[in-house]
Amino acid sequence: MGNEHAEVVRLLWGPHPVPARGPKPKLDLERIARAGIEIADADGLAEVSMQRVAAQLGVTKMALYRYVPGKAELVALMVDAAIGAYPQPQPQRQARAQAQAQGEVEGAGWREQLEEWARRLLGVFRSHPWALDATVGPRVMGPGELSWLERAVSALDGTALTGAERMDAAVLLVGHVRGITQQARAAGPEGNPEAQLGAVLADLMQAHGERFPALTAAFASAARSGGQDQAWEFGLQRILDGLAAYIDRS
Repeated sequence: MGNEHAEVVRLLWGPHPVPARGPKPKLDLERIARAGIEIADADGLAEVSMQRVAAQLGVTKMALYRYVPGKAELVALMVDAAIGAYPQPQPQRQARAQAQAQGEVEGAGWREQLEEWARRLLGVFRSHPWALDATVGPRVMGPGELSWLERAVSALDGTALTGAERMDAAVLLVGHVRGITQQARAAGPEGNPEAQLGAVLADLMQAHGERFPALTAAFASAARSGGQDQAWEFGLQRILDGLAAYIDRS
């Protein structure tokens, strides 16, 4: 393990020594992470600093450094706390999943499980859009975030997919979730990005439709269907269709 990752691993995975004597510590890692999340949710990840988190907690920056050595480690804690552990299934869902695993229920249970998984993940990124910036590139993931990957991979138990292919399926769904969330964030709090772009492109097609007949017909069809924000649902279902076809062939 590289030295640059050792501290992140310790903070995310423990153990966290508890003083046997003396006064109870004023802070803990959960409180620190939550303070950072509040700042990031309100003002974005760029506004998170050790100084501001310390002020939010009512302590000095030097006091905060006793718990977290720097911003990189702070952000790692924030990500795992914001994403959290994947929600445990309700008893009826557990029973259904067990029945499916035993072949007692017809149909592909993996599809419903992955669809629910993707919708939950979309909700997380919509609640904490700064996490898009904090989850780019190679990094150490915490137990909460890894529980999501575990859930997606285990949903494909009983299929012919290899372990690597199950991981790739999860990454494919994550990419769709991230893409949709990034589009929404870029559009800002006002309106739907597809609706805004569609209005501009519709005007362009009116003026230059003879040059782009296929696009003109496509935009007209979308307008008739009243389709706004369909990219999420269409993309999700086509990814799952593709997985279903691949599983059937395997």
